[in-house]
Amino acid sequence: MTLEVNGTTIETNEKGYLEDIQDWSEDVAKLIAADEEVELTDKHWDLINFLREEFIENRGTQPNTRAIVKAMSAAWGEKIKQGDLYELFPGDPSKQGGKIAGLPESKRKGGY
Repeated sequence: MTLEVNGTTIETNEKGYLEDIQDWSEDVAKLIAADEEVELTDKHWDLINFLREEFIENRGTQPNTRAIVKAMSAAWGEKIKQGDLYELFPGDPSKQGGKIAGLPESKRKGGY
């Protein structure tokens, strides 16, 4: 499968995950999010950037929901719950969020 973004063809796997993390850009994220029926807000971008940072800076780490709850609670200065993340990414914050963030498909079972 492929995506067309700003005149560039980007390869994805059969599930729509990028084949090369280097192909990611905010425009790519917006296209994937639209396909996933997710309207990106500042909180979405905070989570997307957190997931990318963790993956890139920590040798492929893909945080589970518990780690995301802790990180976003700190980032947003409020105690949040798992459900708050699922409101942003109904298809699973780590998996759907990771897909939009241009990360490889997570093989974890997710959750806490």
